[in-house]
Amino acid sequence: MATETEEKTTANWLKEAQKGYIRIGVLILLNKKPSHGYEIMKEISNRTKGFWQPTAGGVYPILRDLEKSGYIKGEWQIQKNRKLKVYKITESGELILRRAIVKQTEIANNIGNLFREFTRDVLNIETATSSMPNMHSFFTPFLEEKPDSEENLTHLEHERKHICETVKMMQDRLKLIDKRITEIKKETQIKSRAPE
Repeated sequence: MATETEEKTTANWLKEAQKGYIRIGVLILLNKKPSHGYEIMKEISNRTKGFWQPTAGGVYPILRDLEKSGYIKGEWQIQKNRKLKVYKITESGELILRRAIVKQTEIANNIGNLFREFTRDVLNIETATSSMPNMHSFFTPFLEEKPDSEENLTHLEHERKHICETVKMMQDRLKLIDKRITEIKKETQIKSRAPE
């Protein structure tokens, strides 16, 4: 039961963090060109290779909030015989975007350092520090120009290889921990059976 609660809590934390990143991602995309909500959702999904798949229920409240705050401005337009609200970033939005990226990069770097310390100190994996992904890469898909599909495939294959290497290191460490746990349990059983 505790594991179920922990999984739900973790999922909620990630969902909340993702909202903040999508907010910044929306501003980055609108800084590049005016777009309507569906274009933004599609672009976020494409640029993150499907890892983030925002929904209308997630993006439109963010757009309304950003517009209400004066960071973006929406204007109704007719495109392909459909009335769509096209958003563009404001000067105030550009300013807040620059500040947000600087702050989020600092936060991501600090979290990355904590994560590397955890792998070194708690998991006792010294080599993990050089192979852990950079935390500031959250915004890389939004800041880069759209790569062609061949570059996209190469990047994904490289990322997959990196993740597999990291997983293997963790699995090897897990085997060592499991072996030590078994040894300690056996020692404890032998001591509890020994006559005093």
